[in-house]
Amino acid sequence: MTAAAVDIATPSGKHKGNENFPVGSALIRADLRPHVHAFYRFARMGDDIADNPALEPEDKVRRLTMMQDVLLDPTREDIPEGAALRRSLAATFVSPKHSCDLLTAFKMDATKQRYADWGELMTYCRYSASPVGRYLLDLHREDPAGWFASDALCNALQVINHLQDVQVDFLEMDRIYAPLDHFSAAGADVGHLRGKISSPGLRKALDRLLDETEKLMIDARQLPDVLKNFRLRAESATIVRLADRMIASLRERDPLAERVKPAKRDFLFSGLEGIGWAIMVGLRRKPRGAAS
Repeated sequence: MTAAAVDIATPSGKHKGNENFPVGSALIRADLRPHVHAFYRFARMGDDIADNPALEPEDKVRRLTMMQDVLLDPTREDIPEGAALRRSLAATFVSPKHSCDLLTAFKMDATKQRYADWGELMTYCRYSASPVGRYLLDLHREDPAGWFASDALCNALQVINHLQDVQVDFLEMDRIYAPLDHFSAAGADVGHLRGKISSPGLRKALDRLLDETEKLMIDARQLPDVLKNFRLRAESATIVRLADRMIASLRERDPLAERVKPAKRDFLFSGLEGIGWAIMVGLRRKPRGAAS
């Protein structure tokens, strides 16, 4: 006998259409999209719990632990998002580890407000971002050797998101992902995040973070070239191009003065470039003398 449904959700109203980068888009194989969406709904639920300012840290951790319990226990149906993802993972033979890693990151969000340096931030991204790409590669039966490039791309996307929301995270949740040593080296103070525009020191700290993100993109740009599945290759190439555009935008524009996000034309051009990139990779791999 299964337990009755438990209402632990704290929906923020966000959904995959609000995200800055594609989530289970039409580029993903149609039969796999429902599984991607199940993974996203589980992650969205956990993220909303971790970001809810009305909950105490202990309550957030308790709810996130319940999500993991349902995900791992085949007799539990009391949290529908966890039970649905458990069935999806079983059907696709994907390990629940990636989903559990996300919950580890959400627990960090519930209890950790500051990051001392880039290494600490990357440890967080190892749990908050890398599992997403690893899940997608495993879902498509890709070689785990591609994880290095996927990790780099997902971690870069996470830092880009932190930069976009650097002021909102501070004002609404007193959370700062930008490393504190970047602030001190630039002569900036976290209080500068309350301003309507970035101070010179804050701008310098944010630019240093963008420099670090650019280094991640060196490995990230290798991802489309190592993927076998054409649709996933096109999706990843599209996201790489979007990330490059977002980094350029964040260098040119001030995230304190305005919301820096991709425009429709960015999605369009990145999608076209991504598909073209995927086609070119396929042509390079085509055996010499094969029929066209």
